Amino acid sequence: MDNEFTIRKMVREDIEEVYQIECQSFSAPWTKESLYYELEQNLFAKYLVVELDGKVVGYCGLWVIMDDAQITNIAVHPEYRGRNIGEALLRFTIQLSREMNAKRLSLEVRVSNHIAQSLYKKVGFLPGGIRKRYYTDNQEDALVMWVNLI
Repeated sequence: MDNEFTIRKMVREDIEEVYQIECQSFSAPWTKESLYYELEQNLFAKYLVVELDGKVVGYCGLWVIMDDAQITNIAVHPEYRGRNIGEALLRFTIQLSREMNAKRLSLEVRVSNHIAQSLYKKVGFLPGGIRKRYYTDNQEDALVMWVNLI
């Protein structure tokens, strides 16, 4: 297997694979309809995919509104985790946010998800607060993390 992956803009044809990764990664996944809406109708949304050997193995959703950017969702297919794909995707997303003149980039992560928090800290995110009972599936709190882009 070739270990070279590409990060590119998500297209409509990617949604099925993105949805499968979403379902394997989250206990309350976004619907396909939500993904179509984000890709085709939300003017603030930018979606990226990571492609390896012709297969979508990761994705990231980003909203940029004025000078604030927010990662809405990010995931790597379970079989491809641990290969620095998530880190590369995060770094690409940070650079894209800068290019879009965002001053800050934020995301929410489950307080129990220490693996993801470690990755976010590695690329420069810092804890910024707690959103109580943020996750609808189990009422878990979310840790808000930020990185300044200027």
